[in-house]
Amino acid sequence: MTSRLHPQLEILLQLQDLRAQRRELVETEPARRFEEEEFHIDVEEAVRLLDEKIAELREELEPAVRTRYDRIAIGHPRVVVPVVHGTCYGCFTMIATAAAGTRSNDIIRNCENCGRFVYLTD
Repeated sequence: MTSRLHPQLEILLQLQDLRAQRRELVETEPARRFEEEEFHIDVEEAVRLLDEKIAELREELEPAVRTRYDRIAIGHPRVVVPVVHGTCYGCFTMIATAAAGTRSNDIIRNCENCGRFVYLTD
């Protein structure tokens, strides 16, 4: 059984979720229209608030983690991915047993192939 996530991984997962919500509002016209019409939400204001929260959480990252996050986020919407049965679910490459190390998530790991942050699920 895997342990609790490293606090930095928890922040990274929150960032990933907020970025996905922002993308959905900005890039998906039906979602935008639905939010505006059904929930009477000012989408521009919602995006602004999401941007503020994203910036706030990003500042909570350690400098080295933030730098890597920024680099990965440019090309990948999913910055943090699970490792399931030894496979990185970002690039679907087997992760070397030595790279997986201990069976806990109390340290920050990256896939050697795609560079994404990974956490163990099994």
